[in-house]
Amino acid sequence: MSDTGTETEAGARPGPGAPLLPAPAAPREAGGGEPPRLGSFLARAAAATAVLTVLGAALGLVRDQAIARYFGASDASDAFLIAWTVPEMAATLLIEDGMALLLVPAFSLALSRRGAAAGAGTGTGKEITVGVGGAEASDPVRELVAATLPRLFLLLSGGAALLIACAPWVVGVLAPGLADPRLAVDCTRLTAVTVLTFGITGYFSAALRAHRSFLPPAGVYVAYNVGIIGTTLALHAVWGVRAAAAGVALGSVLMILTQLPVFLRFVPLRRPRPRRFGRRAARAAPPLGFAVLAPVILFVVSRQSQVLVERFLASTLPAGAISHLNYAQKVAQLPMVLSLMICTVTFPVVARAMAAGEREKARLRVERDLALAGTVVLLGTAVVLGYAPQIIEVLFQRGAFDASDTGSTAQVMRVYALGLLGHCLVGALSRPFFSSGRPTWFPAFAMGTGLVVTTGAGYALTYRFGVDGIATANALGISTTALLLLMGLGTRVVPIRARSVAFSLGRLAGASLAAGAAGWACAPLVPDPVLSLAAGCLLVPAVFLLTGLALRSPELTSLLVPIRRRFLDGR
Repeated sequence: MSDTGTETEAGARPGPGAPLLPAPAAPREAGGGEPPRLGSFLARAAAATAVLTVLGAALGLVRDQAIARYFGASDASDAFLIAWTVPEMAATLLIEDGMALLLVPAFSLALSRRGAAAGAGTGTGKEITVGVGGAEASDPVRELVAATLPRLFLLLSGGAALLIACAPWVVGVLAPGLADPRLAVDCTRLTAVTVLTFGITGYFSAALRAHRSFLPPAGVYVAYNVGIIGTTLALHAVWGVRAAAAGVALGSVLMILTQLPVFLRFVPLRRPRPRRFGRRAARAAPPLGFAVLAPVILFVVSRQSQVLVERFLASTLPAGAISHLNYAQKVAQLPMVLSLMICTVTFPVVARAMAAGEREKARLRVERDLALAGTVVLLGTAVVLGYAPQIIEVLFQRGAFDASDTGSTAQVMRVYALGLLGHCLVGALSRPFFSSGRPTWFPAFAMGTGLVVTTGAGYALTYRFGVDGIATANALGISTTALLLLMGLGTRVVPIRARSVAFSLGRLAGASLAAGAAGWACAPLVPDPVLSLAAGCLLVPAVFLLTGLALRSPELTSLLVPIRRRFLDGR
């Protein structure tokens, strides 16, 4: 069985139900020596995803700029950021990781079964051809949606309602040090709707990515941030920081509407269920029981609990500490977000390869993804280390956000950047663990161990070093998790060469530190922050590349090969 069948091969008709980017040709099995290649389709999908991701990230910066301009680093912004914990947690659990890790393999398996049923029906005459347009056919994809989406809607609706009712208790647990929690409670009730809306968004995203439609899922954060920015600008004078919380609710609804038309083209909601083949189709639906759900949920909750620990510790510090930590994280995480785009696009490819038992292909694909993601995130780390004050001044220093806020935020951001490689590796390595759709508890164990390190280091360092201690604890905890996942992946799921990957990333890290040090030394030489940052965007990559070549980093050496051969031909 091919590891990447086209949608037409899987039974879907071209035309109205076709993905926004054309489906790729299925790579042929070549004896296990070559990875599932990106090909022209996935290369274009990665490029389109990158454009929309960058646009969403840019609008996220505009959103943070608006909040910083109107509310600065104050009690009001702290209250909103406490409420912001809800959508942050929901986004990780329901959009970025949890839902994708569960449903991309499930939809990929259902699509494979749809294609197998179609082939059996056409070739033997004993089975009915399964297709999107066939009224008589039993579609495993549609059966999966019918078995999971209604239950998910009811579960998430109950969760959102419970969170609204328990908002005072939630705020008390998240930030017991707040002097007046009423504003945070109001904002939390407004953001609680994201428990439902993010869940539906994540469901649609997983389904569309499995169908090789990447543009609508990549565009959801564009719609989300447009809703927040528009509501904040329109209503901040009337509602204060509650306007930003209302914008979170509105933006989350726009995320659903962005994907709904394409989702309905792939999976029409109204279609009669076949009588003769209903039981067979039900048995064909991929299992999503407690044994599969629990490890994913525990892993994602443990990962996002790092934010809960940080907010809890920061609530005991002077007003503005939570805001400084938040702004530093948001900016520093941009390289990580960009680095994980390739893993997001290739996740269905790895899942198909694992389902087909092509472990060697999966290994080569995962190793290549780790190399690409590590290169991007470490280059971004060097820029952050070298030019953190200039970045924060250009982005945020206006209105209520003054020079002292810039200095505090930049210092935290430099510390936080030390853990960016760990964050990137956790995101990249967790996908192969869950690509087979089978229960695996090791990622949850690794994430739990990292959370223990974060919590212990946070309590030990916060009293003495303030928000810098919290950022240091975050870097230590996530790096511990990344190391455990890297060591465990090769022996449990995909037989990657962990030692080789570690040495390769070590060379890139050396290049990153050298480039960051060069930027740190040269940044003050140009007084104007915009010009200094512009110069740094030339200096840091140049030093990073030259140092990497001197260290004989294969990833940077390969950049000398023509781009087409590297990304399109997969050589």
